Amino acid sequence: MTGWFRSRWAEEDTWFYVEADAEGWVTRQVELQGLLERPIAAASLMEWEAAQQAGTLADYEATFGGTAEVLVHEWDPHDPQELTVGEFEDVWLTARSACQAGARARSARGA
Repeated sequence: MTGWFRSRWAEEDTWFYVEADAEGWVTRQVELQGLLERPIAAASLMEWEAAQQAGTLADYEATFGGTAEVLVHEWDPHDPQELTVGEFEDVWLTARSACQAGARARSARGA
């Protein structure tokens, strides 16, 4: 069964929002950084794998970042707090929009 949680890593001043499958693989991950919780990642494992196969992984990671590439229990989330699917989806959609807007802004600047 899929599960959703968030975990704050104080040393990185980052909230990690995670969707994990029944085996514990991270299928989607959002990272929000700083006091303003600026989205710095909103990645999907399925999209990441497709980008890797298509040879566009660098572009994907520049826009959306990546997901943890280990099982959740191997990276020891700090004090995980369970979320509902709705809570995760709200953060996911907002972060995805922000990541896409950031990529468009970088593209317009020629970065």
